[in-house]
Amino acid sequence: MFWLYRRATKLIHKIMPKRLYTRALLIIVMPIVILQSVLVFVFMERHYDLVSRRMSEAVVREIAAIAFVLDNYPQDDGLAKVENLASGVLGLSVTIMPLEPLPPPAPKPYFDVIDQALSRAISQKIGKPFWIDTVGRSSFVEIRIQLEDSVLRIFARRSQTFASNSHIFLVWMFSTSLVLVIIAMLFLRNQIRPIVRLANAAESFGKGRPQEDFKASGAREVRQAAQSFIEMRRRIERQIEQRTTMLAGVSHDLRTILTRFKLQLALFEDGSESDAMRKDVNEMNTMLEDYLAFARGDGDEAVQETDMSLMLEEIEEEAEISGTNIKAAFTGSPDVSLRRLAMKRCLSNLVINASKFGERVEVNGRYEKGWLTICIDDDGPGIPSEERDRAVRAFQRLDSARNQDHPGSGLGLAIARDIARGHGGDLYLEDSPLGGLRARVRIPG
Repeated sequence: MFWLYRRATKLIHKIMPKRLYTRALLIIVMPIVILQSVLVFVFMERHYDLVSRRMSEAVVREIAAIAFVLDNYPQDDGLAKVENLASGVLGLSVTIMPLEPLPPPAPKPYFDVIDQALSRAISQKIGKPFWIDTVGRSSFVEIRIQLEDSVLRIFARRSQTFASNSHIFLVWMFSTSLVLVIIAMLFLRNQIRPIVRLANAAESFGKGRPQEDFKASGAREVRQAAQSFIEMRRRIERQIEQRTTMLAGVSHDLRTILTRFKLQLALFEDGSESDAMRKDVNEMNTMLEDYLAFARGDGDEAVQETDMSLMLEEIEEEAEISGTNIKAAFTGSPDVSLRRLAMKRCLSNLVINASKFGERVEVNGRYEKGWLTICIDDDGPGIPSEERDRAVRAFQRLDSARNQDHPGSGLGLAIARDIARGHGGDLYLEDSPLGGLRARVRIPG
C-alpha cells in the first residue's frame, strides 16, 4: 500500500505544473470547473428534465382531451369546432386524417429529451397506437394518434414540449466564469510578478550580478521578504567591505616587513644560507598573496561578455611558457557573461595544480543549454574519493594524495571553488579518463 502511495505521489508531482503562476491559476480554475460541472449536472438532470417532462405531459393531456372528445361526442361536418378549439385555445394544429396504418418509427435522436418524454407520456395517458417525429421539422413536433375510425394528426411547437431557454442559463454561467477567470489571471499575474523579481534578484546576487534597482513591492508578505533580502544583501556587502579593508591594512604591514627582509638580504653576501632565506621570503610573499586573494575574493570585478575559447588559448600559451604539457579545446558558443579575470584565475589555479602532479594536462570546455562546463584532467596520482571534499577546503594539503615537496598554501582549489560559487556554479573533483584527477567547473552562463 505504501509503494502505491509513493508511485501515485511521484506521478502527481510529475504531471503537476512547476511554476507558481500556473499552480495558483490551477487552484483558481479547478474549483470553478468542478462547481460548474456539478451545477450543470444537477440542472440538466433534475430541473431541466423535470420541467421538460411536465411540459410534455401538459401537451399530451391536451391531445388526450381532443382524442376523448372525438371518440365520445358527435362532431360537425369537417370537424371545424375541434380544430378551432385546438388552434385557438390550446395552440395546437389538429388535422383528422382517414384511418390508415401509421408510418414506420422515425429514427430516434441520441439523447433527445423531447422524444423520450413525449413517448412516455402518450403511452401512460392515451394508451393508443401513436407515431411521433421530433426531427423532421426544426420548430415543430408531429404526433399521430390512431383512433377507432381515424388518425389524429397534431403539430405542436417545440417550445411547448420542453424548456427551450435552458441554454441561456448555461451561456451566462460559462461566459461569466470566463470573464472572472480572465480577471483573476490578470490580478494573479500582478501578484506573482514581485515574487519573480525577488527570485531573479536573489539569483543574480548569487551569481555576483546584484541588481541595484531592485525594490520591495507586492503584497505585505512579499514586500517583507524582499526587504529582508535587501537588508541581508547590505549586511553581506558591508561585511565583505570591512574584511577587505582590514586585509588591505594587514597586507600593507606585512609587505612592509617583507620588503625590509629583502633589503637586508640584498646586503648579505651570496651563500647557501642567504639563498635559503631569500627562498623563504619569496615563498612567504607568495603565500601572503594567496591568503589575501582568498579572503578578498573577486566580487568587485564587473561581469562582462567573455570569449572563453580565447581565454583557454591564453591559459594554454602561459602554461606552455612555464614548461607544462597542456592541450586546450572549446566547443559551443564561446561568448559567456562572467567576471573574466576571476574565471581566468580559477582556471589557472586548476591548471597549475594539475601540472604540479601530472605530466599531461587537458582542458576541455563547452557551453550548452545555458551552462558553461570546463574540465581540467591530469594523469597524476589523483585524490581518493573520500578525501576530495577535504581537498577543496582552505589550508588543506593531502599527504597521501599529493606530494608535500611542492610548495604552496593549500588555497588553490579553495580559491577556484569560491570563484565558481561566486558565479552561481560549483567545482567538482572526479576521476579523470587520463588516470588522475578531473576538476570540473560548471557555472550558468
